Amino acid sequence: MTQKVIIFDFDGTIADTVDALVTLANRLALEFGYVQITPNELALLRNLTSREIIKYSGISLFRIPFLVKKVKSELKDKIKDFQPIPGMKEVLTELKNQDFRLGIITSNSQENVTEFLNCHDLGYLFEFIHSGVTIFGKTTIINNVLRQRQIKSQSVIYVGDETRDIEASKKANIKVIAVTWGFNSAEALLKQKPDFLIDHPSELLQIIKNC
Repeated sequence: MTQKVIIFDFDGTIADTVDALVTLANRLALEFGYVQITPNELALLRNLTSREIIKYSGISLFRIPFLVKKVKSELKDKIKDFQPIPGMKEVLTELKNQDFRLGIITSNSQENVTEFLNCHDLGYLFEFIHSGVTIFGKTTIINNVLRQRQIKSQSVIYVGDETRDIEASKKANIKVIAVTWGFNSAEALLKQKPDFLIDHPSELLQIIKNC
């Protein structure tokens, strides 16, 4: 029987960083030429896809990689202050104990993710951390990781909190579990038709076991 590989998004899925990222994005708005996000607008943005958010913000696509680089740099000094999503540490530990292979694909830096995991005694749980900057090309990153590690798509389950996680997983022909505790709302996630939608990390265990 093929060993299952569970690939996690990082920000908003494992680490509770969404509020900090919104605050940081607002602070960088003037520098990168997009509108700041009010609390009311944030509720609206949670219901939009990544493409719709970029269009709404007015940021140039060419500036996005530079913005991501700046955000990663700014997060470096704050990463120790962030906490795992409540219940996530226990679930990750149990998945490892049940002999699942765990990995992370993220647009955050590998250095930041490694620092966070080590701070919370989670580093030993993950077989790989892959950092890649992309907005609409996450499928390519997923496929590259699977090819480099000789992982068959049918053995993979992706866990993420954004609509683009669902879109990329479907294009890569892998199952996807969408989580409602991150950035996108349950309504926005459901529109993309994930294989599963969950509200708490504890739900991961039974779903993954039965997949």
